Amino acid sequence: MDFEDTLWTVLGAGLVLLMLVDVFRTLLDPHGSGPLGRAIMRGFWLVSRKLHGRGSFIAAPLAMAAVIGTWAALAAIGWALLYLPHLTDGFIYGAGVPLRADFAEALYISLVTLSTVGFGDIVAAHPVLRLVVAFQAVTGFGLLTATVTWILQTFPALNRRRALAHQLNLFREAAGPAGLSSLEPGHAAGLLESMAGNVATVSIDLLAFHETYYFREIDQRGSLPATVAYAQELASQARLSESPELQFAGRMLHAALDGLAEVLRGKFGHTGATSSDVFDSYELHHRHRRAGQPPSLG
Repeated sequence: MDFEDTLWTVLGAGLVLLMLVDVFRTLLDPHGSGPLGRAIMRGFWLVSRKLHGRGSFIAAPLAMAAVIGTWAALAAIGWALLYLPHLTDGFIYGAGVPLRADFAEALYISLVTLSTVGFGDIVAAHPVLRLVVAFQAVTGFGLLTATVTWILQTFPALNRRRALAHQLNLFREAAGPAGLSSLEPGHAAGLLESMAGNVATVSIDLLAFHETYYFREIDQRGSLPATVAYAQELASQARLSESPELQFAGRMLHAALDGLAEVLRGKFGHTGATSSDVFDSYELHHRHRRAGQPPSLG
């Protein structure tokens, strides 16, 4: 192999390795995210913040599709560069198939292998190339199943966040202006403890599925950024109660909310000295209120 062939081989191996690392960090690391995936999601998020209307609400699904497309492109191009130095001597061509040694031919072989279509018109001849082709086919199948699993895991996490927002809204409507004082302390404590558990679940979801943060809600009733301030209000009311049981539930909810604020501060760059400041920033960034507008309590 000459210098040019070595360069293509190293570059191709680097692209494949970058794809594998990004997929591993995004799909298999419970508290991580791949550098490419995070950059793409954040890029779409920043663009969507400048958009008005319903178009901004499809930015996150489009970003996920872009991440998957980037993985596929890295895999296809990376392996094509690995095959390029070995065209045409390293492959057996079927009858009537023209012998070509350009990048387009290498990309065709890579795409056919990655998709596991296997037309059989061009097959590897060298033993090492045969192993490389087989490994790419296995990786292509794994990439397909992994991305489907990623999508299927993302939407349940979104639904848990929406369910918490709806729970808070229903509590606010049922309790009315009286808040916790309209309930028997033991009953109110049970409800707040349930909310604390749901808040903790949402915090874990944001750590494990960071892409869910970038989904905006069309319906404000299902938006946690628009309702989380009410949860803080409930926690404060409970901690001032004379009931020890309700005080304990209030401390639980307060601790869960502090944990959520810490996730938003540490993983998504929200600033603020207190949890309330972080939640104000969270609500503002998700465009449920404008800068300078006070948080909505109704």
